Amino acid sequence: MSPHRVLTTLGCALTAVLATAWSAAPPTQPARPATTTVRTHDGPVRGAAHDGYRTFEGIPYAAPPVGRLRWTPPRPAAHWSGVRDATRPASACPQPAGEVPGGSTDEDCLHLNVTTPDDAGRAHLRPVIVWLHGGGFTTGAGSSYDAHRMATRGDVVVVTVDYRLGALGFLAHSGLPGSGTFGLADQQAALRWVRAEIGAFGGDAHNVKLAGESAGGYSVCAQLASPAAVGLFERAIIESGPCTGRPDRPFAPSSVPLSTARATGADLAAEVGCGSARDVLACLRRVHVSRLLAAQETDQQPAYATPLLPGDPAAAIAAGRLHRVPVLMGHNHDEGNGWAAGIVQAGNPVTADTWPDVAATFFPGQAKAIVHEYPVHRTEGGPIFGAVIGDADFACPTARTGGLLAAHVPVWRYEFADEHAPLLTSGTPPFPLGAPHASELPYLFDLGGRPRDLTAAQHRLADTVIDYWTRFARTADPNGPSSPHWSRQTVQSLAPDHIVPTHTTRLRHHCTFWDDLQGA
Repeated sequence: MSPHRVLTTLGCALTAVLATAWSAAPPTQPARPATTTVRTHDGPVRGAAHDGYRTFEGIPYAAPPVGRLRWTPPRPAAHWSGVRDATRPASACPQPAGEVPGGSTDEDCLHLNVTTPDDAGRAHLRPVIVWLHGGGFTTGAGSSYDAHRMATRGDVVVVTVDYRLGALGFLAHSGLPGSGTFGLADQQAALRWVRAEIGAFGGDAHNVKLAGESAGGYSVCAQLASPAAVGLFERAIIESGPCTGRPDRPFAPSSVPLSTARATGADLAAEVGCGSARDVLACLRRVHVSRLLAAQETDQQPAYATPLLPGDPAAAIAAGRLHRVPVLMGHNHDEGNGWAAGIVQAGNPVTADTWPDVAATFFPGQAKAIVHEYPVHRTEGGPIFGAVIGDADFACPTARTGGLLAAHVPVWRYEFADEHAPLLTSGTPPFPLGAPHASELPYLFDLGGRPRDLTAAQHRLADTVIDYWTRFARTADPNGPSSPHWSRQTVQSLAPDHIVPTHTTRLRHHCTFWDDLQGA
């Protein structure tokens, strides 16, 4: 394994550690909640009635992609007789252990979860927020995101989605329809389900906001650029998943040409003993899920130059080939610190002496310029390394994405900047992490069903962020009378009791550096 792959794997391992912070079982309920039933076109579902909201979990939006349906576009779910239980989550899509304790090998995973406020006294349909989870296109589950605070405070319906991951979601092979985009096709199937069914849950099928974080955010980019997603949503939120991600920036999600995805698929087939089979696809469909998970690449990317995704989302957006919907997007102030801390803790200190070698490992051919732009003068260079990852992979691509989108659609940009954001993992990091990747999520959701551990000021910030997000879902404008004004001409800094336009001089300087380096 190359040094680059070693360090990337360490970073991905840290992400899995962070993810386990929200995968713990929620506190034991004192009593089983009351139930409530809603009728869908496929059959009735029985959900749980809580104090002020209702949840419906594990609703199938497509047929199980098993057997001959493995690596096929999603098919309609079968109708059922009787009342289907929807009081508990369904299995997550196949993935290694991490966010999902013990991982999953259950391919019957194309389900979604609906959270809706109580209907008492409600005369009108509510806006709908469809949430796509992150996890590098290899891990994650919609059930990890308890959305009741967003639903009740914002008076919206929230839908969280499971979609195929890893090789099962993004395998490409010649002659295989849907190559490289099965996971994205699943997301579109979920959106079509929302169009057809969400009215029964009190949601407005014609006021749908598609939102996601990290790989989920990049999925929103892909859907903005996908002709097949026309008319499936009216707004978009992109959190830490800039549309201009590149494969040579390994920490942020990106897409690859179909030819590259097919080469990766051929390597996978050979790894599991199917490379020389007479019928490679039939052989692959017989391989057990656990063997596929062991053989797949650590990171996965959707493929473009495909029917679902004709071009790289960055190029499509630059050319104006996108759905004309308003966008709210942003990044976190210290995106790269979590990965940098994990790499340092794994025995790779970043000092003035080691920094040139570390930079050369991640940015071959560019290390000299990077070391000059981001010098390490003392023994502790972890935060400097974190700043390089954050600027190169997230902050500057987000700024570039915002500029490209703003030429065609209304855009609101933010920077989440709570320097004391709660840690998403136990233990003490080697340096303060600030606001690293995913640190905004506990302000929107109860991760793993656990209540937040926030200060009074952080609670106020969480309420404000939810207000911004849900107002945007309702009106395509995050502003309202109870929150600080957010101008489209500035980047809104989101920090406890300090929600103001941020100063971007430092970021503009560094982004000019990265733009010049990319063009060199």
